[in-house]
Amino acid sequence: MSVFRRGLRAGLPIGLGYFPVSFTFGFLTVAGGLPWWVGALISLTNLTSAGQFAGLNLILAGGSYVEVALTTLVVNLRYMLMSLSLSQKIETQTPVWKRMLFAFGITDETFVVASMEKPPVKAAYMFGLIIFPIIGWNMGTIAGACISGILPQALKNAMGIAIYAMFIAIIIPPARASGRVFMIIVIAVAVMCGLRYIPMFHFISSGFRVIIATVAAAGIGAWLYPKEDEEE
Repeated sequence: MSVFRRGLRAGLPIGLGYFPVSFTFGFLTVAGGLPWWVGALISLTNLTSAGQFAGLNLILAGGSYVEVALTTLVVNLRYMLMSLSLSQKIETQTPVWKRMLFAFGITDETFVVASMEKPPVKAAYMFGLIIFPIIGWNMGTIAGACISGILPQALKNAMGIAIYAMFIAIIIPPARASGRVFMIIVIAVAVMCGLRYIPMFHFISSGFRVIIATVAAAGIGAWLYPKEDEEE
């Protein structure tokens, strides 16, 4: 079996799993009043689950361009670290332009699969790995956007809870598996509540509250639980 085909086989389950998640994103995009092609364009150019949902939430809430940009940057910053880590396993003679192309397809799931591949990881494997996730994510978005147009308004409104369920589904499993993750989540919630309910912070918009809470929780978590402690 060729290296490219092995990548395709490894990426197929990821692509199938992405379809229902991006379906919800496409649905919420149109239900929120945006045209279907906007959701499709966002998925085509981003390929990020939590980042897209966070950005969509700000867009529908009327957030500024700066808020949307900074929020998605903070949420998606982990992909830069994943790419840097994975670059150490990529075949050394792989040209930069190929690295830039398949770096677009680095997600939490493709990173894990690629990390388990025995080095050196070939560019052909990476291209095969990201194809089905990209297709699944974009087709799911388009399908969700199309189905939203034929559903009654009452059902569209009820589906608005999906975006909150999505975020809960993201944070609950790691919080249950790690007490440290749970504490960082508690810190983020505490900071967010303080910014929301303390009168002196009312001038801060919802988008910047998310940014401040995320950076503060990550910083405090890094200080309380440094990597050296885990290695010891």
